[in-house]
Amino acid sequence: MFIGIAAALVAGTMLGLYALPGKYTTDFEEENKWSLFFILTMFVVPLGATLTLMKGVGEVYSGIDSGILLTMIVSSFLWGVGVMMWGKAIDHIGLSLGFSLFIGTVILVGSILPLGIAISKGQPLPSTPALIAILSGIAIVLLGVLSNGKAGLAREADEAAIKKGEDTEEEGDAAAKPKSYALGITIAVVGGLLATGFNVAFTYGAGPLGDAVVANGNPGWMTAMAVMLPVFLSGGAVMTFYFLYQLSQKKAWGKFKTPAFGKNFVLIFVMAFFHYAASAMYAFAADKLGPNGPVVVYAIFNTTCLVVAVVSGILTGEWTKASPTARRWLYTGLFCMVAGVLTLAFGQTLDQAPETEPVADAVVAADAEGV
Repeated sequence: MFIGIAAALVAGTMLGLYALPGKYTTDFEEENKWSLFFILTMFVVPLGATLTLMKGVGEVYSGIDSGILLTMIVSSFLWGVGVMMWGKAIDHIGLSLGFSLFIGTVILVGSILPLGIAISKGQPLPSTPALIAILSGIAIVLLGVLSNGKAGLAREADEAAIKKGEDTEEEGDAAAKPKSYALGITIAVVGGLLATGFNVAFTYGAGPLGDAVVANGNPGWMTAMAVMLPVFLSGGAVMTFYFLYQLSQKKAWGKFKTPAFGKNFVLIFVMAFFHYAASAMYAFAADKLGPNGPVVVYAIFNTTCLVVAVVSGILTGEWTKASPTARRWLYTGLFCMVAGVLTLAFGQTLDQAPETEPVADAVVAADAEGV
């Protein structure tokens, strides 16, 4: 129990900070940096890790039902589209609001969706007290996300007022802003809906792939790697086509020919490694928390990521020009999200008997060769 919750918190923290090395690249356009990053994190790192560490990779995937694998591929493809839409939304409405709306949608749909899948499969739901706690936690988290969105809007209004005092050439932009914001909000919400494909892929694939992983002589924790490979390869296909188009449109291919390429490659590889590790740890945490793992871990993972992003913004001076009202909305949001995470974790404990985890671990150890 504790290991699963701790892993989810660490995974969210890693994802919130993974892009930091990218600030130190030089002579690269954004398209160069992110196209190289997605190639490494979606293809090179997961393929290298899986093929190096896992036994019987071919048998693991050939042994599961083709319908399950197809569901994982399609939902992962949608996840890739959703992630790309998130970037577009941020271009329209900024980081604070784009992050809050996208992650809020992801938490809402991604946390409730596994419950619907369980109902459709005839699986037992959590007990009534646990279900009430889990749904209450999701509601509290969403209050926090909405509060952060309000904080972002207030901060943007404060900065616009300051800019207006310094610079008077704003009328044309002001006229275009309502359309841009409406479009950006729509893109963020739709992108968040599509990005829940990640959780669908894990929910459908973890069970059968976990059995195949252990049957081929691997420890149970490698289930996370087995799930991540088709998810990343499918999502990466979307991003590859997108960035090929962007690099050509903006004539940025030549930027790869720079003396700083070696340094940039190392920095971006670090980004890719931690991005993949964060996602793999997310899957590991969900596996450790048992039947309700996807519900609880998805909320903890995304909320922690959002908290880290907001706190990072505070520490790097993003909120120095914000009014006290904007900061109050921000602190209220952080408080709600932490309270929501604690409520979700408590809901998980209500259905987890003390002996459940050791028994499950013993079964995996008995079935796995060399363990």
